[in-house]
Amino acid sequence: MISSLHCLFRLAIAILVCVHFWLGFPQITSAHELIKPHPLNPLTEKEINTAVEVLQREKNLSEAAFFSMITLQEPDKQAVLNFKSGQIFPRQVFLQVYEQELNKTFTGTVDLNKNAITNWQEIPQVQPAILPLDYQLAEEVVKADLRWQNAMKKRGIKDFEQVQISLWAAGILTPEEQKTGNRICRALSYYRGKSGNYFAHPIEGVLVTVDLNKGKVDSFVDTGVVAISKENWDYEISSFKKLIPPPKPLKISQPAGTTFKIQGNEITWQGWNFRYLMHPREGLVLYLVNYHDGEKSRPILYRGSLSEMAVPYGDPDPNWSFRNAFDVGEYNIGLLANKLALGQEIPENGVLLDAVFANGEGEPYRVTGVIGIYERDNGVLWKHFNYHSQKNYVRRNRELVISMITTIENYDYTLNWIFHQDGTLEVKNELTGIDLPQGTNLNTQTENQAFGRLLAKNIFGVNHQHFFNYRLDLDVDGQKNSVMEMNVNSLPISDKNPLGNSITVADTHLTTEKNAVRDADIKHSREWMIVNADKKNSLGVPTAYMLTPGGNTIMYAVEGAKIREKARFATHHFWVTKYKDGEMYAAGDYPNQSKLGAGLPKYIADNESVDNEDIVVWYTMGITHIPRPEDWPVMPRHELSFKLMPRGFFSRNPAINLGE
Repeated sequence: MISSLHCLFRLAIAILVCVHFWLGFPQITSAHELIKPHPLNPLTEKEINTAVEVLQREKNLSEAAFFSMITLQEPDKQAVLNFKSGQIFPRQVFLQVYEQELNKTFTGTVDLNKNAITNWQEIPQVQPAILPLDYQLAEEVVKADLRWQNAMKKRGIKDFEQVQISLWAAGILTPEEQKTGNRICRALSYYRGKSGNYFAHPIEGVLVTVDLNKGKVDSFVDTGVVAISKENWDYEISSFKKLIPPPKPLKISQPAGTTFKIQGNEITWQGWNFRYLMHPREGLVLYLVNYHDGEKSRPILYRGSLSEMAVPYGDPDPNWSFRNAFDVGEYNIGLLANKLALGQEIPENGVLLDAVFANGEGEPYRVTGVIGIYERDNGVLWKHFNYHSQKNYVRRNRELVISMITTIENYDYTLNWIFHQDGTLEVKNELTGIDLPQGTNLNTQTENQAFGRLLAKNIFGVNHQHFFNYRLDLDVDGQKNSVMEMNVNSLPISDKNPLGNSITVADTHLTTEKNAVRDADIKHSREWMIVNADKKNSLGVPTAYMLTPGGNTIMYAVEGAKIREKARFATHHFWVTKYKDGEMYAAGDYPNQSKLGAGLPKYIADNESVDNEDIVVWYTMGITHIPRPEDWPVMPRHELSFKLMPRGFFSRNPAINLGE
């Protein structure tokens, strides 16, 4: 009897362990246990603890060492594609460590199966993203500086605790700063006062550069006293005497439950199947995006993520011209992601998902509700009214949205991946938050408006741009893909075109990395097709997905501008590279204080073939923001987007047989 119970107990434990792994939450207890989760499962708290313990055991880290990033080591792509459920798979952790006293950056990987370091190296002459310890140190250094204190007193500010220090990455370095190689940051000052919106009170003209290695001010600038706005630009409801009545309640509910299913970090919905992961640098990343077409599961996108951002400001004043934020690589947008709430950022019918990160001490922590996923109605999917039969045929358009929101100081960015029932995958970014204000003595708009517009009394909005580069590792019906550019043309009036109404399309085959650097062209309705020449639809046409641009802009900084060299990815809209391990970021791995020309310019320098290869598409979309009074004190949402749409991937409308 005891033996039978013992067997039943062991069987129950085995079943629980299998379920545990199937749900995507592996546990690491020793090097002798075999780890069998999916290779793309996010790290658990225990896995992070194990990796940090191994590193601290085998490497002599100082007490000042800071873990600037801990994340899943990107597994080998081919091994992931060949992975079978239950297979033993190498499970590795990537760790980035910054030794502040030495001003050195190290990276390493820890193999969780072996409980051992498999790689450890110093990365010379680079700086990791701005870290929490930088904020604390910089504020202490700035407020202790006598020059800064005198500058505040000149402006009538005696209580220094009423001043908010805002930290920026160094941006474009001076020649002297480049020589030293020290870790620096720029500090801006804002007066808090009684307002909850300290951005409304910039202390203009004061700029402090802090040497974070020496713990002292590197340079101090005060260009003179500028009026500080005295108005209370708070956005708390309690600050308003009269409120607009809210609209009557609009309830969104799914009484029968959601259509999508979540199993671990795998999601299925209306033919779509994909995995997600929260990366500390990139934020929300999608993997293995497939579409179930009949009995076939057809690959479309292996990995998609926001690779980099660039936000250049257009005022040549030295106190402003350094402001060129690379929000992904300089600030780690994943770590800055907001906790979301149902009925607020995410509709009531949504589901909130958690993420596990690690702090600077290497300690794991869980952020609840950092990803939102929900279904929404978006009008008509397809419709036709048959006059002969008097029947109306219509299907509502349901969409699946998975999103995150990150706040970088004054700006808030929503990053949405939207799945459509017609096989389209859309990326939509939403921008809101607070315009970065410039203090001014102006109270009314004058002719002095070359670099921006007056938003309010003593508040000037500087012209600026936002560029987002998405890295899209497309595998359309397989890994061997090519790129065709489609341009729509008109023809001159002739015997063959007597009314001048012809519309033709020219396809251009982009065969190498350098000739695949292209720009959007509204005159020719330009789109790009990612084609699998080895797969044909029922018409004998190669299957393809096309990248369809939405609104876009160009970079206005001129040739020769340092920001063009640093953000070269933003000078063109479309890039293609042959897939290579490690080529992940459009502005390079370390954009903070980086050398110019990193990232995509280096990736395409060897000009490899992108014809019938495993290719990666990099798409940059941008918006030029000329601020307006209606953007103040909190900016209504701005949007920009692009779509990946099937073109010959299906033999018919994939939603034609959608049930009513």
